[in-house]
Amino acid sequence: MSAQDLACAAGQPIPAAAPAARRSLQARIRWGQRVVTVGGDAPVRVQSMTNTDTVDVIGTAIQVKELALAGSELVRITVNTPEAAAAVPHIREQLDRMGIDVPLVGDFHYNGHRLLTEVPACAEALSKYRINPGNVGKGDKRDRQFAQMVEVALRYDKPVRIGVNWGSLDQELMAALMDANGRRAQPWPSQQVMYEALVTSAVESARAAVELGMDPAQVLISCKVSGVQDLIAVYRALAQRCNHPLHLGLTEAGMGTKGTVASAAALSILLQEGIGDTIRVSLTPQPGEPRTQEVVVATEILQALGLRVFVPSVTACPGCGRTTSTTFQELAKQIDDFLRAQMPVWRARYPGVEAMKVAVMGCIVNGPGESKHADIGISLPGTGEAPAAPVFIDGEKALTLRGETIAADFQRIVEDYIERRFGAGRAAA
Repeated sequence: MSAQDLACAAGQPIPAAAPAARRSLQARIRWGQRVVTVGGDAPVRVQSMTNTDTVDVIGTAIQVKELALAGSELVRITVNTPEAAAAVPHIREQLDRMGIDVPLVGDFHYNGHRLLTEVPACAEALSKYRINPGNVGKGDKRDRQFAQMVEVALRYDKPVRIGVNWGSLDQELMAALMDANGRRAQPWPSQQVMYEALVTSAVESARAAVELGMDPAQVLISCKVSGVQDLIAVYRALAQRCNHPLHLGLTEAGMGTKGTVASAAALSILLQEGIGDTIRVSLTPQPGEPRTQEVVVATEILQALGLRVFVPSVTACPGCGRTTSTTFQELAKQIDDFLRAQMPVWRARYPGVEAMKVAVMGCIVNGPGESKHADIGISLPGTGEAPAAPVFIDGEKALTLRGETIAADFQRIVEDYIERRFGAGRAAA
């Protein structure tokens, strides 16, 4: 094909992909001097939830700290009993003593109106309240108990999240919509009625909160379901019907690969469409797996989409017949684990280090090219290649490593590079 043919075939330049513009209001979630903005032009925030017994003050505070250090900007805790409510201010005190100022969100079901009213220290220590309109009360009690929770939020200047879940959907609303659907000339499928019930419950509850005096920006909404296509359909409808900040995530996403893939699939589509202001990846931890894994997956989703940068990225090839040695795999994991573990300290010490790119490649085919594209990269020898590992720094070959200590030598080079580029002495260099 000639150059002229190529030019004709090319046509217009291929536009770069970018998420759609977001149009939600902006909420402010506070604790002490820290203010986490959500929605508007704020970045998409990462949220997580503890699985400890909230009555266990020390255990819960430790897990909150772990989640916060992993990158969670909001942490939700269960508040289900008077004892749990009484423990909340002590958890907050423990976190403050540890220097962890992450806002705490109280997760209330069934008795939230009573706990918030009877334990004012709990209401004050929390930074946001989650209200589930499906179980705030039934009949005449529902509106009254919902209003009690909103009144406490107004008293202490706290935002609320109207958190609808299809596993605890308002059955009276669902029944009314099913009856109305039965009278249609062409009834909707039951799935569509369920979608409508979720969205209607959320939007009408948010409207009720505003009518009680809440700032619309301080009312966040979520409609949690566990199916990928269901979540996409519901949130597209929700985004069209309101401009409240939206909390996004599959409920009961599942365990391991299934939960990770399902969450990434659903959240990525919606985030690319500009839908979602906070996200949570609701993973069931595998035996022995830390709770922080849900935060790691959430941050990786945002980083993969180019919406946020949390940790330096490590590019590594998948391996093939050319890369029979496991050295590059071990080194890639070692470097990735090292960078992630250091980030809680490095965020303050090395501003900008989270945007660094490292490449650990297993042979000569793509190794040098990927290493040149990274800030710092290494191409390890593959099968049949000379036992040499060229290291590239800022796009240029800097040195070649040999011998049995290549992994340790490269990690030291990475540390030296970070200190030189992002450390306190960089301005004088």
